[in-house]
Amino acid sequence: MTKPAFSLGTDDPAKMDSGSAATELAALAAEIARHDKLYHGQDAPEISDADYDRLVARNRAIEAAFPLLVRPDSPSRRVGTDLPAQGQFGKIRHARPMLSLSNGFSDDDIEDFVTRVRKFLSLSDADPAQFVAEPKIDGLSLSLRYENGKLVQAATRGDGAEGEDVTANVMQIASLPKQLSGSPPAIFEVRGEMYMDRHDFLALNTAQETNGKKIFANPRNAAAGSLRQKDASITGKRNLKFFAYSMGETSAPIAGTHWGFLAALRDFGFSVNDLSHRCDDVADLLATYQMIGRQRVDLPYDIDGVVYKIDRHDYQQRLGQVARAPRWAMAHKFPAEQAETVIDAIDIQVGRTGALTPVARLAPISVGGVIVSKATLHNEDEIARKDIRIGDRVIIQRAGDVIPQIVRALSDARTGNETVFDFPESCPVCHAAAIRPEGEAVRRCSGGLNCAAQLFEGLKHFVARDAFDIEGLGARQIEQFIDLGWVQTPADIFQLGDKSAAMAALDGYGDLSIKKLLSAIAVRREIGLERFIYALGIRQVGQATARLLALHYGSVEAMMAALNPDANLDAAHQALVEIDQIGAAMANDVTAFFGNPDLYQLIVDLVAELTILPPERPAENSAISGKTIVFTGTLTRMSRAEAKAKAESLGAKVSGTVSAKTDFLITGADAGSKARKAADLGITVLDEDGYSALLGNQ
Repeated sequence: MTKPAFSLGTDDPAKMDSGSAATELAALAAEIARHDKLYHGQDAPEISDADYDRLVARNRAIEAAFPLLVRPDSPSRRVGTDLPAQGQFGKIRHARPMLSLSNGFSDDDIEDFVTRVRKFLSLSDADPAQFVAEPKIDGLSLSLRYENGKLVQAATRGDGAEGEDVTANVMQIASLPKQLSGSPPAIFEVRGEMYMDRHDFLALNTAQETNGKKIFANPRNAAAGSLRQKDASITGKRNLKFFAYSMGETSAPIAGTHWGFLAALRDFGFSVNDLSHRCDDVADLLATYQMIGRQRVDLPYDIDGVVYKIDRHDYQQRLGQVARAPRWAMAHKFPAEQAETVIDAIDIQVGRTGALTPVARLAPISVGGVIVSKATLHNEDEIARKDIRIGDRVIIQRAGDVIPQIVRALSDARTGNETVFDFPESCPVCHAAAIRPEGEAVRRCSGGLNCAAQLFEGLKHFVARDAFDIEGLGARQIEQFIDLGWVQTPADIFQLGDKSAAMAALDGYGDLSIKKLLSAIAVRREIGLERFIYALGIRQVGQATARLLALHYGSVEAMMAALNPDANLDAAHQALVEIDQIGAAMANDVTAFFGNPDLYQLIVDLVAELTILPPERPAENSAISGKTIVFTGTLTRMSRAEAKAKAESLGAKVSGTVSAKTDFLITGADAGSKARKAADLGITVLDEDGYSALLGNQ
């Protein structure tokens, strides 16, 4: 199976040019999103926690150096996970999103986090700001809904907005309260982590091995697999446990602080981790981290860090969230584990966008109790930078149940039999030229959809959960239909009804399964424009960017008119660049995709099969909905970050530069040149009092 590569550069972000930074941010966004889906949605991660964290840290460093290049689909803005591929569970829309957490890896990261929180809230040095530190359980995120104290619904996190309905299975778990004690609100959702302790994990694997069944790699996978059993009674036998730690929807307030909320959870009958501590400052947080870390090996369950949350709920509400994570919380991760092994070979995998990814095949080695046998090498620059050769003894690193990263080669252990790896200049699948564009770290196959690997990965992306979400059409079916010549383009999927008789002759396809598949395809003939755009698999266009494009064009007809091989693509490019959060590199990829006559014809054929719905517009119930706002100068009523977050929540677009498209300039002290430019352009300029009056009580 092939998978997309990511481009992880080695340059100091402070010394990069904007073009290189934008290119690497695009590659990082795509790769991190893919691993989010594998880890959270499919329980099938491909890289270690440490490797993943390395990607996120690199992304964060480049964004800090180039804040104007932060992408709409940046990992810092996105939860970025998929629902699992299994189709036996229904879906539940979360009343409040289930978010991911941003990660810290050093004491400096935590000090920066606390500083950011205090600055956002405009707290003086004398203003107290307590935090709560809790162990980060390595399990499966779960949301439980109680009505009048009775458990009525349970859902996995899924993509953060929508999860799987696992109510029937959760009802079988003895450790969870089905009826709450005390006086909970009439509607009460609690979030937490479902896990399996190590003793039960080892016992389960022993039983699985005895019965010739699947062996689980680690307790997290065992917990996820146990929760998603088709037979709910099996879930009940797996001795799953649950730590409660956060709040979803409630019909009434519970406590003014997170510490008070944890106490209420205990009163309601939930298990709350006893290692949680209330902390007064950074030193206290770090001391708690060290204390929990020292106990890690002796705990009966797996943890991979400590989570810090600001204690006061009103502060949490003010801080709000970015698309991916709350501003008021951070996970402080533990260091990774390491081991030594040998590189037996290096394989090349080809991804959806043609990216060639080198993958090391390793002599199998146990790291932290898990056998690993391969590791990604990222790209040819990474191989050269680390001087990695076939036959090398290497140090590998992992912190979870997945493919590790190679930390370094042990050059002193070389015998002279090692082989330097020659990165191919042609695609190993279709043999088309593999081209490395100037300024990029990734070499790409030029074969397009003529390349079987790109066709397979592209169609797999097309039917994925965040795209067309076609139940029953997964990697195995796509590969089979490609081999049969039934599916060569996305539009072909919607013609599979013509193959129903031939399909019945295939192994594994009964009347019911064929009916379900064709029904699932028929349902997706109607789809929203943003999902349609995302499903096309345009390079650099993630879900957030697809949403921006959908809102910009408003309809598929308008988009096709503006973006086609015969249109003025220079004008289309300029219009895209003027959209806030879409840069020149991204606009290049969009116009190049639609401007390719072959690809454009594929889109035309696909549109003919579908009813594509226009995007839902943001609520137009505020004075600034749909308006473009620029803030300048020093604000006194709230911090700049809080003001921006508030404006965006009311439907406004916040830009960093004044232009003819700016509707309002909001000025604080020392407004400077932006105020002069706004006056020259005739743009409405408001001070904080005027802005507050404009918003009224909103």
